[in-house]
Amino acid sequence: MIRATGRDQRARRVPFTRQMVLLQVAVVAALGLGSLLVAGFFLRSTLSTQYEQRALAVARAVASDPGLADAVVREDQPRVQQMAMAQQKSTHALFVVVTDDRGIRLAHPDSDEIGKMVSTNPREALAGRENTSIDRGTLGLSARGKVPLRDDTGRVVGEVSVGFAASEVGHALRKALFVTAPWTLLALLVAVLLTTMLGRRLKRLTLGLEPSEVADLVREREAVLHGISEGVLAVDTRRRVTMCNAEAKRLLDKQIVVGMTLDDLELPAGLSRSLSAPSHGDSELVTAVSGSRVLVAKHRPVQLEDGTDLGAVLTVQDRTELEQLTSELAAVRNLTGALRAQRHEFANRMHTVMGLLHTRAVDDAIEYLSDSAKFATTDQSENSSAVQSNTIRAFFAGKQSYAAESGVRLTLSEETWVPRKLVAPVEVITVLGNLVDNAIEAARTSAARPAVVEVDLLADGRTLVMSVANTGDGISEERAAAIFVEGVSSRGTGRGMGLAIACRTAEALGGQLRLTARGDDNGETVFVAHLPGVLADEDLREGQ
Repeated sequence: MIRATGRDQRARRVPFTRQMVLLQVAVVAALGLGSLLVAGFFLRSTLSTQYEQRALAVARAVASDPGLADAVVREDQPRVQQMAMAQQKSTHALFVVVTDDRGIRLAHPDSDEIGKMVSTNPREALAGRENTSIDRGTLGLSARGKVPLRDDTGRVVGEVSVGFAASEVGHALRKALFVTAPWTLLALLVAVLLTTMLGRRLKRLTLGLEPSEVADLVREREAVLHGISEGVLAVDTRRRVTMCNAEAKRLLDKQIVVGMTLDDLELPAGLSRSLSAPSHGDSELVTAVSGSRVLVAKHRPVQLEDGTDLGAVLTVQDRTELEQLTSELAAVRNLTGALRAQRHEFANRMHTVMGLLHTRAVDDAIEYLSDSAKFATTDQSENSSAVQSNTIRAFFAGKQSYAAESGVRLTLSEETWVPRKLVAPVEVITVLGNLVDNAIEAARTSAARPAVVEVDLLADGRTLVMSVANTGDGISEERAAAIFVEGVSSRGTGRGMGLAIACRTAEALGGQLRLTARGDDNGETVFVAHLPGVLADEDLREGQ
């Protein structure tokens, strides 16, 4: 309920694409306005300086007329006014003002101001220095330039002040800004267009999801990936890893990095074949061996609703404990079968003894019991004194009965010698059990008779060397090259795990398992395993 409410709240938010457009418009508008303000400030300063210099140039031109200085000296005010108004008209200035050496106006656009002191300080010009400024006078704000008026001897006899209305500066500024404004608007429109296109592309790339929804999906994915007990490995269409959780790294015992290819991972053969096979839309269950683990993996192709292939996902589960339980159950079944056979045999012998005793053939009964005891001792305990491990003896007791029911004779060789206890009974029985089971099956299905499986166990320090030979049909050269690869079997799909598990177990102990004879030319098929460190030191006494 909380989650639905959160989604409703997100749905009511402004879409991310619209937020991008609005933000881009605001940024471009702010930048444009700021640029116009900055440009206007500098442009106004530049225009003011230009108009001041223009006023100064006109004042210089007016002051350079020698007739004007003479008229000022003679105090010929009408002549001075005439000459000043002529310059004002020709230069389109706001005013051309001429004063005497005291700052009294002799010429002014407003005749009422003639004879009065100028409104701005004439000290600089009367001291012989030119100056420019923007000041407010009787005619308003203006950019003005002032120059000294000199006679033929160079003496300052007055000043000439020329001004241009400040409104002309503002008019020029607005004209320049109006030229710039359309380009700013164009940049704003381009930014809106590009942002809209970018938003649509982002929408397509995120499959129509908003960024907040994408973030939720990522968090949910991480929670699911690292919260489940299965290993998850995802690859894209180019066989590159796109996702992998910690459980997959642990089960596969690999340093998996996103972006690696399947060839770099060196996955078990079964998993590699499954991921490399073309996907048909259905999940596929495969079994593989990784180190000492037996893994069950499900390969599922991933596609969008429109059929676009996105790759595949491999989920991996650890079946090692289940395989061990299966092996133990098989051992119990074998032992049960052996006990059932012994019970029938014991019942038959008891009936025979009872019959002999009923007929009062006591001597025959004694002889029969003696022969039966001798047979049981020979059959069940042949060479057993050479093996000090109770685990191995119990294993053979069950396997011999199972082999006998299958029509196969299972024997220990005369060279067998294991004078020490086992310190790794599970690993030893795993290797020995798989070799013996395969040998019994090969001998049972073979046409060769008698069907025999011979086991040779020999201790070399703490290393146990075991050899298992059978009279089966042998192994072809093609099968021998891949006999220890999981899934490789001559008995149909879903088999071929025993030798792979035995090989991985031997390698985990630091040993090895090899096929030393393929059984061609009517010979025996022989497997030899070296298991170092599985036997106890001589001074250990625990019963294994």
